[in-house]
Amino acid sequence: MSIPESILREKLRNFLEEDIGLGDITTEAIIPSGIKVHAQIVVKEPAVVAGLNEAKMIFEIVGAKFLPNVREGEEVQPGTSIAEVEGDGRSILLAERTALNLLSRMSGIATETRKLVRKVRDAGLNVRIAATRKTAPGLRYFDKRAVIIGGGDPHRFRLDDQILIKDNHIAIAGSLEEALKRALSYASFSKKIEVEAKTVDDAIRAAELGADIIMLDNMSVKEVQKVINSLRELGFRDKVLIEVSGEITENNILDYARTGPDIISVGAITHSVKSIDMSLEVIKVER
Repeated sequence: MSIPESILREKLRNFLEEDIGLGDITTEAIIPSGIKVHAQIVVKEPAVVAGLNEAKMIFEIVGAKFLPNVREGEEVQPGTSIAEVEGDGRSILLAERTALNLLSRMSGIATETRKLVRKVRDAGLNVRIAATRKTAPGLRYFDKRAVIIGGGDPHRFRLDDQILIKDNHIAIAGSLEEALKRALSYASFSKKIEVEAKTVDDAIRAAELGADIIMLDNMSVKEVQKVINSLRELGFRDKVLIEVSGEITENNILDYARTGPDIISVGAITHSVKSIDMSLEVIKVER
């Protein structure tokens, strides 16, 4: 997953401009120009590292060098120096917080994703762990890339990726049948059609009407198992993908995974992420 470097740099430049404003008045008041600094970025808790490429670009925009000590997706322990930064002291301080914010957030998402993926894999279950569109505005590319680095599936990126018929679409269209009929007549063969189902009957009806994917939303483990068993008995299980979503946590994910869905989507890995604690520490100054 990538976007053209010029577009990515522009996004990151905008992040910097948001923080810099008309200048870093603290640094300008205290730090003379021309002082060379060597610093390192240290992780203070176990983490899956993500965002190194973005941090490198941020520091490069201000003229500093960024030298990673680990790889994207690598698991590190507290105290690990994941990268070193060299350059003008003013420039490094200018980009420090923006780079750390993105590194911390992306690493937090990758870490949480890896935890859930590993939990399911260690239990011998072949279920894909996916994100949702519950991301911070402006950060979706970075949030989704962090999910991928953590071993998860990004799900759809935007509204134009896939047709996903949710409860409000059905309410406005008048019925599940009408909403799905309109979608089928509108969609290109290249677009999958997913239907959100809140009851066992809705899930079965969506399969009968030709949905490609059925999202079982906020169902109990027993309800999910009943849907999957019913679809198998009716001969639909191998014709549709089953996604389970809603109130999935680390504590109950295995209960849902054991029912046999294809995908479990977890909004919390992006909308409630805990950023990884890390800091930039100056280790050498050349005056």
